Amino acid sequence: MDFIQVIQDVILGIIQGLTEFLPVSSSGHLTVAQHLMGIDDGGIFLDVMLHIGTLVAVFAFYHKLIWRLIKAFFSMVKDIFTGKFSWKNMDGDRNMIVMLVIGLIPLFLLFLPIPGTDMKIKDLAEVFAGDKHFLIVAGFSLIVTSILLTIGIFCNKRMAGKHFKKDADDSKYEGNGRKRYTVVDSIVVGIGQCMAAVFPGLSRSGTTLAFGQMRGINKQAALDYTFILGIPSIIAAAVLEIKDIDASMITSDTLIAVLCGVIAAAVVGYFAIVLFKWLLKTDRMYIFAIYAGLLGLAVVAISIYEIATNSFVSFV
Repeated sequence: MDFIQVIQDVILGIIQGLTEFLPVSSSGHLTVAQHLMGIDDGGIFLDVMLHIGTLVAVFAFYHKLIWRLIKAFFSMVKDIFTGKFSWKNMDGDRNMIVMLVIGLIPLFLLFLPIPGTDMKIKDLAEVFAGDKHFLIVAGFSLIVTSILLTIGIFCNKRMAGKHFKKDADDSKYEGNGRKRYTVVDSIVVGIGQCMAAVFPGLSRSGTTLAFGQMRGINKQAALDYTFILGIPSIIAAAVLEIKDIDASMITSDTLIAVLCGVIAAAVVGYFAIVLFKWLLKTDRMYIFAIYAGLLGLAVVAISIYEIATNSFVSFV
């Protein structure tokens, strides 16, 4: 067994689990970690499996909500075919299902061709990852993540103490924003998710959460929507990458190391969700904004140093 590979995959699994859900960008952190550890490529197989690990964490934490949404979905389909469905009278669960579907529509923008090239928009992610200046792109993207989080915090503060309509079975509630998404809210958040899919270092959870808050959504409702929206997105990303896996490169040692990484991603990911919800509830989101900003500046500085000196910074 290659213990060095096991340790590397566990470290990457921990980073994936933490940063997939905390608003600080998993792709940015993995890019930086692999760069500093001298790993040219963690491998498509490892990438797919680490995403599966984080999916396990989401299903474990949100299993009650997910099961509720599944039942609401089939109930809604039945009402649609029997003519009993009413857009105006949708309850909270049906509203989330519809808005999740609408929030996924902008992902099709990633498959639009880029004029003058044979690439699609989604291919820009690979271009940035393969470019010699990829580290500086990740650094600036982390800075943008910090800015978006700061704007989201400011917007949420402005909503404090205002009254908003709640679900049909409640009259009003006092809190920081609306609990239900509209079509426009979902499209805006979906576009934010597309942006995060292209730029390494731009946090998916941070971007979608911030865009939701900018639209006046309650912070906890925005967070739940962000995590559930990430399920089909993560699955789709994994499916698209599976076809590029070279099965001949997967050995028994590789499987053991990757499995250790998956377990680390799942366990750490679960507690990352718990931590995120608590920090959001206690108004400590500024921690992530400061962290992403400082890390982004550090990454940009390292990248500029490497470019200027034509050297390579490694911590191993």
